[in-house]
Amino acid sequence: MNTRKKERAGLFGGTFDPVHLGHLRAAEEVREQLSLDMVYFIPAAVPPHKDPSHTTPPRERLDMLRLAVGDNPRFGICDYEIKKSTASYTVETLRHLKGHNPDSDYYFIVGNELFGEIETWKEWRELFRLSNFAVIARPGYSGAKEAKLPLALQNDFSYYKENDNVKFYRDNNSGLIAFSRIKGLEISSTEIRRCVKSGRSIKYLVPASVEEYILRNNIYTRREYQ
Repeated sequence: MNTRKKERAGLFGGTFDPVHLGHLRAAEEVREQLSLDMVYFIPAAVPPHKDPSHTTPPRERLDMLRLAVGDNPRFGICDYEIKKSTASYTVETLRHLKGHNPDSDYYFIVGNELFGEIETWKEWRELFRLSNFAVIARPGYSGAKEAKLPLALQNDFSYYKENDNVKFYRDNNSGLIAFSRIKGLEISSTEIRRCVKSGRSIKYLVPASVEEYILRNNIYTRREYQ
């Protein structure tokens, strides 16, 4: 990831096991809505809330991400957490990125459900001093116009403005939370893994290059997935 150039950048963290078209479409919609220069996908090495023995090895998930984003010049990958090889906490990743490029305007992209549990994140108050947040509502959930601040943030953030499908809240330091309503694609990594294990097609759920990689390397059908 190039951290030398000042830019407006989205940071999209996750396990990406595997990355699928729902991830890619969500990132593209948020990029357009917030006029971001780039969106960087940040694959977690050891997700703190998941059993690592049930997660595809980091290097293979990184390979699939590279295949998925390679044809979009507005998408990139930050492999900081993969290289760190310890539990992945958002606050540590944001400190690393801001330390390398303090003037960048970051938006951490997160689903509405996870954002509602922000109080459970490590050093959660520090997160808002390091990055803005782009909170996305998945298909089938309430949209941005109905999105509400978690109770823990209601004394810190107040309504700022609303543009099209994005509602903004701002704190006293001009940090932003953007509730973004996207169309998205309702696709699940869990369901993709189940399809592969049972021999069903995953065509049109993941990029063709990722489908080929999964099938060629027996991802999700090897012994560790049984």
